[in-house]
Amino acid sequence: MRHDTAPTPTSSQQRRLRSLAERTATTFAAPRTRAEASREISRLERLERAPHAASRDGREEDDPETLTHTPIRQPQHRPASDRSPMRKPAETPPMAPRRLGRYLIAADTELREVVAIDRPDGAVLVIDRERVTHDDPRLVAELHAEEPSANAELICRLYLADENHRTCRALTDEDLHPQGAPVGETPAVAPPQIIEHDGHHYTLTVTAGRSTRGELRWARTGGEGDPQTHTLREVIAAVERYEPACTITRAAVAAHHPDEQLSVTTLKAELERITASPIVLNRRLREKVEHAVAAGHTLSEIAIRCGRTKRDGHGNRSGETSWLGRRIGRLPESGSSHPTPWVHTDTLALIAREGLRVSPRDVEL
Repeated sequence: MRHDTAPTPTSSQQRRLRSLAERTATTFAAPRTRAEASREISRLERLERAPHAASRDGREEDDPETLTHTPIRQPQHRPASDRSPMRKPAETPPMAPRRLGRYLIAADTELREVVAIDRPDGAVLVIDRERVTHDDPRLVAELHAEEPSANAELICRLYLADENHRTCRALTDEDLHPQGAPVGETPAVAPPQIIEHDGHHYTLTVTAGRSTRGELRWARTGGEGDPQTHTLREVIAAVERYEPACTITRAAVAAHHPDEQLSVTTLKAELERITASPIVLNRRLREKVEHAVAAGHTLSEIAIRCGRTKRDGHGNRSGETSWLGRRIGRLPESGSSHPTPWVHTDTLALIAREGLRVSPRDVEL
């Protein structure tokens, strides 16, 4: 009497079969061997790739080619305990999304998708969320209105391909509805003032330009003397935040370009440089470091994690805290009397990932 010695299906094959059957809304005969299981998996995969395959929620699935090339990886979302209590997670965004890609979480075959959502102010949000229920939305990137639409697809490809650092925080209502003037609203020549901590006021002012036209520039008033013209970068550095200075500048450029009586050429160039610059504000990074120190960590420990160390005369190693202090704006740079409010994005990412063990997006402004 012959006995069947063929190995039985593995647990991973069984999980794959159940997942494929659920997504294609079909049934399958329970395989008895690994070979039968492999054939059944191939059949269901062909069925899933078939054009116009229906999804579990009754909507049409992505293009078959998109699914075939979708990587199956475990996303590295931060646990809920790591989220800032000041930022309330947002509900499902009301704007119609554009699907950019999708992927499977290998651990439990959860299907997720990456979509692009147009915000009312012209910005585009790239969001990672659960495919069917749209639960657990997470912000992958926020693209300014001036950026080309193709950047959303590029970010999606890089995000899906980044297995080691694919981290993103929970989407918030602040992401969907940021503060600032609505797009299309015509600003006055003298928009709302920005008040610095020392009592000086920053506002857009018409100054004498190089030609017969006046020129719209940022100026500081208050204290002694006449108003002093400042660049947009200097205004942002003084108040250590981008808004509402960038929103006011963007609206002013849109309202007065072209304008035969008023030039916004310099203002537009300053806004473009701020948008494209890899040098960003370090205020939130400094706050995160200070929070970590208050929780029991040391500056030396954070610097060591970043690979910045030094040794004393006895060979004892410690963290280079002066380097960290300069990067986060607690100590002045060499040759300067004041700390800088700026840090390079690469350095910000290093301190966030290695030193603080958080996503760089959590320390960006």
